[in-house]
Amino acid sequence: MTPMRVGLLGLGVVGGGTYDILQRNSQEIARRAGREIVVTCAAVREKDIAQVSKKVGQSITLYTDPLQVVESPDVDIVIEVMGGTHPAKELVLKAISLGKHVVTANKALLAVHGNEIFKAAHEKGVMIGFEAAVAGGIPIIKSLREGLSANRIQWVAGIINGTSNFILSNMRERGISFSEALKEAQALGYAEADPTFDVEGIDAAHKLTLLSAIAFGIPIQFDKAYTEGIAQLTAKDITYAEEFGYRIKLLGITKRTEQGFELRVHPTLIPEKRLIANVEGVMNAILVSADAVGSTLYYGPGAGAEPTGSAVVADLVDVARMADAAPYQRVPYLAFQVDRLTDDPVLTIDQVHTSYYLRMSALDRPGVLADVTRILASLNISIEAMLQREPTEGEERVDVIILTHRALEKDVNQAISHIEQLDTISGPVVRIRLETLA
Repeated sequence: MTPMRVGLLGLGVVGGGTYDILQRNSQEIARRAGREIVVTCAAVREKDIAQVSKKVGQSITLYTDPLQVVESPDVDIVIEVMGGTHPAKELVLKAISLGKHVVTANKALLAVHGNEIFKAAHEKGVMIGFEAAVAGGIPIIKSLREGLSANRIQWVAGIINGTSNFILSNMRERGISFSEALKEAQALGYAEADPTFDVEGIDAAHKLTLLSAIAFGIPIQFDKAYTEGIAQLTAKDITYAEEFGYRIKLLGITKRTEQGFELRVHPTLIPEKRLIANVEGVMNAILVSADAVGSTLYYGPGAGAEPTGSAVVADLVDVARMADAAPYQRVPYLAFQVDRLTDDPVLTIDQVHTSYYLRMSALDRPGVLADVTRILASLNISIEAMLQREPTEGEERVDVIILTHRALEKDVNQAISHIEQLDTISGPVVRIRLETLA
């Protein structure tokens, strides 16, 4: 068969890793795909032309305008690894309009514009591969879309941002503050100079939105994802959580309920005996609960040149295998046929039921806990466990930590508001959601 010709939009970390894998493993990849996959051209920044030319030699044509790659007659598949939503969206839609298949690692692009992109691809009959957009080298998209296709997925919970996981791991292991752990992550290159997307949970929400669509057959709805980051967490809370037998992780969680689907990213207490609670550093892990197979865990590097490049090349192999097949014979982009997506609602965070960790600073005097428990009981919030620290010498206030049974988020927020109005409670009540993942 004739080779599949590839054009790269970007030869940075992921693009470079993809190119290296295609060169190093070209024969093995061709054996799997049934045809050669060759890079014919790439778009790079003008200032990088000289450096990239040394790496690739005369083997591929380099352009500074990415549109030239998209419009090149020598390109069958466009790989978009530029990042960001613009001009990536315009370039991807242009490639689709020209009848070219697209492979992308761009989770933000698909989380925000995925419905439009997949609709255009469906109408044109081209393939969109995006395994690399979620969890780097972990084949979670293929697992959900194909390996678990016999199952009714109940929920998905994942550590899908390595930067935040590295920060929380360091805070726990070394007892340091969030700001100290963030500085170290930046020094090691795990965090950007502006770490907002990572530490505020936005990156994880982009990825979770895609996982939710594939798991449940619903449209991509990033605007309905609840997002909460880790910047407010303290070493104190991580220590208290461990005393109760829990670890704190930034989790992306999506669940099927009778009322609709949950779609949320936030710090979460997880029992320390769970495998996912022991995932440390920059590694990712995703736990899937399904009716037939039960629980399955997917673990590995969530970023990096070759781990992410591995996922890009896997999509290239799929395209090479199925490019000549009729569109109805291919695996649907979001696992379900386009006319079978459900319109069940995505719940707001106020509608979510889960358990909670509450920490408050209280005066060390009789009756304080009675006031707190009375407020909780009035809103049907029952207590599972409680811990009160002894005051240090000269201090009148103590930390009180409460773990609740499952409760409605709206009720918990109302209870916190009432507790904070007590003159015996100082400062805001710290609230962290708790999931057993059982």
